[in-house]
This record gives sequence, structure tokens and C-alpha cells, in this order.
Amino acid sequence: MTEWLWKPTDDRIQQTNMYRFMNTVNKKYGKSFAEYNDLYHWSVDNIAEFWKTFWDFSDILVSKPYSNVLDNPKKMPGAKWFEGARLNFAENLLRYRDDQVALIFQSEGQAVARITYAELYAEVARVAQALRDYGVTAGDRIAGFMPNRPETTIAMLAVTSIGATWSSCSPDFGIKGVLDRFGQIRPRILFTADGYFFKGKPIDSLTSISKIIEQLSCVEKVIVVPFIRPEPDISRVPNAVNFNRIGTASDKIDFQQLPFDHPLYIMYSSGTTGLPKCMVQSAGGILIHHLKELMLHTDLKREDTIFYFTTCGWMMWNWLTTSLAVGATLVLYDGNPFHPDPGVLWRMAQDQKITVFGTSAGYLGALKNTGAQPMKVYNLSSLRTILSTGSPLSIEGFKYVYEEIKKDVQLSSISGGTDLNGCFALGNPMGPVYAGELQCRGLAMKVQAFDEDGHSVVNQQGELVCSAPFPSMPIYFWDDPDQKKYHSAYFDVYSNIWRHGDYIEINSRGGVIISGRSDATLNPGGVRIGTAEIYRQIELVDEVADSIVIGQHWKDDVRIVLFVKLRPGFELSDSLKNKIRETIRKNASPRHVPGKILSVPDIPYTLNMKKVELAVKKVIENKPVTNKDALLNPEVLEYYKEIKELQEE
Repeated sequence: MTEWLWKPTDDRIQQTNMYRFMNTVNKKYGKSFAEYNDLYHWSVDNIAEFWKTFWDFSDILVSKPYSNVLDNPKKMPGAKWFEGARLNFAENLLRYRDDQVALIFQSEGQAVARITYAELYAEVARVAQALRDYGVTAGDRIAGFMPNRPETTIAMLAVTSIGATWSSCSPDFGIKGVLDRFGQIRPRILFTADGYFFKGKPIDSLTSISKIIEQLSCVEKVIVVPFIRPEPDISRVPNAVNFNRIGTASDKIDFQQLPFDHPLYIMYSSGTTGLPKCMVQSAGGILIHHLKELMLHTDLKREDTIFYFTTCGWMMWNWLTTSLAVGATLVLYDGNPFHPDPGVLWRMAQDQKITVFGTSAGYLGALKNTGAQPMKVYNLSSLRTILSTGSPLSIEGFKYVYEEIKKDVQLSSISGGTDLNGCFALGNPMGPVYAGELQCRGLAMKVQAFDEDGHSVVNQQGELVCSAPFPSMPIYFWDDPDQKKYHSAYFDVYSNIWRHGDYIEINSRGGVIISGRSDATLNPGGVRIGTAEIYRQIELVDEVADSIVIGQHWKDDVRIVLFVKLRPGFELSDSLKNKIRETIRKNASPRHVPGKILSVPDIPYTLNMKKVELAVKKVIENKPVTNKDALLNPEVLEYYKEIKELQEE
């Protein structure tokens, strides 16, 4: 059996929120649970009871109590949660109004800014009053084309305090990418900044905004946050006003009390295969689901300082922001995580005494490639937990964290999706960490691996499914009145069972291994192989900086094609190809060995740092990639079009 890399002490376990919650369940239901797996199995067998107990445990603020927790635990989609309850999302995030720091903001080359909970409340009150003056009411859509700044958080809270619905993109999205999203939902108000900093240079946003507004006639007002200039010229943007000059000072927010399933966020799929899907998520569903993950699985408390490296176009921004409901201090960072050097985020972790540090597997891999050794340079004594998501974290990535970042830290690889604005599998602060594994399935998430016959399997790869409803499921898709898009996204394979599109293995101890997207699964000789299985082996090859793998239809079968981006100073010689093949053959299987290995100058990623195997596959099959604006570096796809070796024997 694989040895654990880290294990919490008994004292640490007994101080966790998870342990306290488990004892609450024991007392309330006459149980004697001592381990996470016992609690997990109870939670999926008693879903309504779990959520009722957690509702009380998390002390959600309501103006009217619910009459029923869940109308039908076997109905999916369409289950009704906490009917009768009236609440406001922003009120729950602004329950603390004291002098503790709520937000710490750091950007490239800028002075660190701090905002207390009292100051945050006052700013939200001012902006909310301005929005009401503009006629914004519950149900209106308000959008943000914003960097990850405090003003973005303030705008979202002001919007949702009224009961309007918030949706955001980060300013590195192309104009078409923004229009593909906001053009569908037609927002009344648009928040933006005059620009942002990246790699030490100011990047103007107002030119893009002017072009966006030309095609978004629905926008009645553009609210501009000064950032790169103290007095930006907003005259070229129709109906623009300065963020600092809207509203008047106020010490009270009129929090609109709304049903549990009132629309809170509109989130977007990546849009690499067509127009992005617009997923509408509920205020109560997001609140209680996030609180479960933050309080129990992340063990977040009021005294914590939590950071996630994210943009406002990724769901992790929404997830991080809900930490305000716990009363923790949030660290916001905007800029390049390697500028001016690879240590920038770890200096920040040291200086701001970050206790929970969130990032992506892509970042950790890139950090490892620089040779960075944060534990030797920075004082990370405050750091308790590292979170990683976006793509599967390899075994080598796990080892790197413990060897070069911190030995006594809980490394939680977490996985879910924008669709649910949360996780299916994530961290367990009461349990050990094993290399390459997510520690556990989330409480009350009835996650299983289905084989090709639709049977639940253990210690075997299969489709990730969730066979019971959960509160943060989208309440509907935008412009999908008959729910056809919704059903085809998750329920077209298994009736009444959510099929997520990931390929996973659940082992006998409850750990989860993610093998990549099932729609990118390789099928040489009819054997299903997850792309992550190959990436794990490539990380062992020092000469390779990055890679992407696809399955190419070839001679009535599928052959595996591996593209590698090499480190400077190396070339793809026959001996290196043999080394790569032997590494994969030895550590995976002969079936995993690529039929072709080709050198490429770069690997395409989405804006959220996910490799896009399907886009590469489409390009080499001469099929159109319909939404390149969803990619961070779409220009590299042109190189893949020209690879003649793919047509050779």
C-alpha cells in the first residue's frame, strides 16, 4: 500500500471543524463515528439530515426559516432545497462588521492595501445605494470585466445585496470571449477597471471596453475603477462613471430577502467547443455548499488568512469570496505569479502569514520547473494547508510540495467544476495525504465511478457520477426554457444521475484519483486510458517542460500522440524518445506508450490553465475550433495544423 506523505496529529484532528461537526452528528443522531469514512457514508445515506445539521452548524442568517430541507432526494435535476427560507447571500458574507482585516490586496509593483470588515461593509453600502439609484432591482444581471481587486468583491456584494445576479470575466479575456458570455445574458450595468498590471507593464482595458459596449446595447452604465491611472480618461466609453464617485456614504444596507433558489451567479463553461454554456446558480445553494467545503473540508476559521491564485473568470474566485462568511481574512493577488521572480507568491505567503494557500496543479508544475525551493528561502511557519486544483496533481507534484515547500502541511488536491461551483472530491483535515490522491469525496456528495455497463466500481477506473442531488447544482441554464441544454450536459447518459465528464478511480480507503476528462479519454485497441496517467509519467522526464497527449484516429484504431515542449538546451533525439517511451512503459503499461512523439514550441491552455486536448485533436483532424477566445494562447494551435508527421506511417 502507498505510504502517506503527511498525517495530522491527534491534537490537530481534535481542533478541526470536521471533528467538531462529527461530534455534533454523533450527539444528535446517537452515532459513534470516529473516522471520516463513517461520517461520509452516513452523509450520503441521509442527505436531508446532513444538510439540516450543517445548516444549523454553519449558522446561516435567514429572515424566515425553511419549512422543508429537500422535497425529493431521488430527483435530479429539479430537487427543491430549503423551501420557505428567505435570506440574502451578501448579508451572510457581511455578518462581521468589525476592525479585523477582511481583504488584503497585492498587485505587481503596488503597495499592499488592507480593508477591514467595517470598511468593506461601508463601501458595499455606498455602491449598493448607487445601484439602487440606477434602478437596479432583484433579478437584473450585472457584469464585471475586472481584475482580482477589492472593488470586484465590493461590486459583487453590492449587486447581490439587492438580489441582482452577478457574472464576471477577467480582463485577459478577448473581446469575442466577453461578448460570447455577456452577449447571452445582456447585463444592465458593467463594472470594469481602466486596466491592470502584468509582468510589470500596465495593460489598458478601456479600449477593449469601448469595443465591447459598441455591441452590448443593453448596458446602461459602465462603472470604471481607477487602477493604472488616478484619473482615467473615461470619455471614450459611453455612459461611463468613476467608481470612486458613485453613491453617497451610508452605514446601512437594505439586504433584499429572497428564496433559497434565487439566482446569484451566472457562470460559464470554457466554451472551447462552441458558445459557453451559461449556468445559473442559486444564492442559498452556493452559500451552503461553499461553507461546507470551507468550514469542514478546508477547516477555515475566523483567525485564518486564505489565498487563492485566481482571476475573476474562474470559479475559485467565487469560492474564495465566500470565505468572508466565515470571517477569515482573504488575500487577493492580481498579476503574473512569476514576476519579478518565481518567489513572489511565497514572499506574500510569508509576509501576510497566509494559513491556507490555494493554487493550481499547473502553477505547481511550472514552479517545480524553475527549480524554486520556497522552504529554504521563506518563513512559511503560518502555512497549514495548500490547495491545488484545475487539473490532476501528479505524484511528482505532491512530492515536490513536501520536499521543497513545506513538510508539515496538508496538501489537498481538490476537484469539481464550474458547473457546481465546488468540489466532488477534496480535502479531509482529519486524514492522511497520499501522493497522487484526493483525500476524500465531499460530504453528502454521492460520488461513484461507473464502468462501461453503468455499475459502481472500486479500485477501478470509471466515469465520475453523482447519484443524488446537491444544493449547488445549477438551477437552470440561461436561455434554455425546455432544459435541453441542461439535460444534455449531465443527464444524457444515465437517467437521473449526474455524469460529470471526468475519469476517476475510487480506492478502497476512499481516496480518489482523477485521470482526466472522459471526453479526452484515449482508446487504443478499445482500452480506455486517462490522459493524466501519461502526464504523471512525463513529469519524471527532466528534459520535458510540458506536454499534451491526444488520441488520433489511425488505421481503424486510435494511436496515442504525445506532444512535448522541451526545456531550453534539449532536442527531441531518438534517445530521448526512447527514454520517454520506456518511462511510460515501465511505470504505466505498454498500451500507454505513444505511437508518435513530437516536439512543439508551446502547449495550449484555457484561461483557467487547463490543457485543451480536444482543441488539439480537432486541429489535427482539420475540424474547426469554434471559440479560440477561451484559450490563453490560441496562436499556438496554428503550429499543430502544420505538423506533417501526423500523416506519416
